[in-house]
Amino acid sequence: MAVSDHVDLPTFIEGVKRRNPGQPEFVQAVQEVAEDIFDFIQDKEEYHKYQILRRIAEPDRVISFRVCWEDDNGNIRVQRGWRVQNNNAIGPYKGGIRFHPSVTESVLKFLAFEQTFKNALTGLPMGGGKGGANFNPKGKSDNEVMRFCQSLMTELYRHVGADVDVPAGDIGVGAREIGYMFGQYKRITNEFTGVLTGKGLEYGGSLIRTEATGYGAVYFMKNMLETQKNSIEGKKVVISGSGNVATHAAEKINQLGGKVLTLSDSEGFVYDPEGISEEKVNWVKAHKTKRRGRISDYAKEFKGAEFHAGQTPWGVPCDLALPCATQNELLGPDADKLLANGCIAVSEGANMPTNLDGVHKFKAAGILYAPGKAANAGGVAVSGLEMSQNSARISWKEEELQRLLVDIMQGIHDRCVEYGGRPGSKVTDYVRGANIAGFKKVADAMLAYGVV
Repeated sequence: MAVSDHVDLPTFIEGVKRRNPGQPEFVQAVQEVAEDIFDFIQDKEEYHKYQILRRIAEPDRVISFRVCWEDDNGNIRVQRGWRVQNNNAIGPYKGGIRFHPSVTESVLKFLAFEQTFKNALTGLPMGGGKGGANFNPKGKSDNEVMRFCQSLMTELYRHVGADVDVPAGDIGVGAREIGYMFGQYKRITNEFTGVLTGKGLEYGGSLIRTEATGYGAVYFMKNMLETQKNSIEGKKVVISGSGNVATHAAEKINQLGGKVLTLSDSEGFVYDPEGISEEKVNWVKAHKTKRRGRISDYAKEFKGAEFHAGQTPWGVPCDLALPCATQNELLGPDADKLLANGCIAVSEGANMPTNLDGVHKFKAAGILYAPGKAANAGGVAVSGLEMSQNSARISWKEEELQRLLVDIMQGIHDRCVEYGGRPGSKVTDYVRGANIAGFKKVADAMLAYGVV
């Protein structure tokens, strides 16, 4: 393509929409990245000539399949499963499996696209992928979940492998589901390889994997604040979600001297003016995992706490915010509330929790704003370390893994700063920095391969 033939951003996005009809989440993810990449590659002819961004925004393959299983009443149930293998330019496809009724091809394509950049930012050799099914594990018995997982892996096993595609857990997929899927993979292939991460410690899992995403998001927040000679100590913090990422983010905030005011789930949020202490966080962990309870019960358990049904926590005055629930949970009007109430920094524990309107408002306000592909990369970073341990048939000690996680998050932060600075501005654009740093690593690898 000659320089004069370069398409502009609106034309590029229109093409993405045309090729992916009815997939708004995927188009949103591509647009958020393209807004920064187009500016960066303007004078870099090789990226244009080889259509690098166009190729990254077209998954290598999207695998769709039927998953049949039998419930405890003898009824035959049918779900749909997917695996999106987006890009393996720098390593095997790597990304979680999500079980949730909201799972669609569009959602998984956006997640796999984001994962490509996130994995590149870690500095580890991992490509981008994502998978899942429109199966809801809530309310299902262990036997029903086991039968579903076994049925899903009976199809999925032919598309994954330690050097091909290494899935992990995600929303609705924890240690129980990973165990069932790994057991079925081992049964079918007669191999014991590191084909899944997030495994139990008894059979090849890694220490601190459970904590890594939430801890990493807080470490990134800490790194951003330190550039302004500030810290988490004494800060009021609002967190959304009450699952693995949110509770471990709350745990680390407490350890660093912050005060957690909120947690949430799909029914609403709890506000505790006294702070959600380590003891209360441990209660939430047990309540959500062992008893599979709702966050509304928190207000019944602890005096002074309030439950706000059907609402998100972004109207609560705070210094710091960590959206740790799901995509598009923080909208433009929510960003307005946070900014009006004095929020100085946002670190995303979830994938694309802020919509484009909210992203633009945070960037325009000049606050410290870390996108998920940078801030929540701690989880996949430790998954990458689990892959290394599996390959070498070793297990590292917790102290070593904690040190590596801190180092990796610092490295991601530094790469964002390197590419996120703008002439005449003292504020780092972390969205721009993450997008460009991730893109450049993947793009340069793709150039080395030629047109494949």
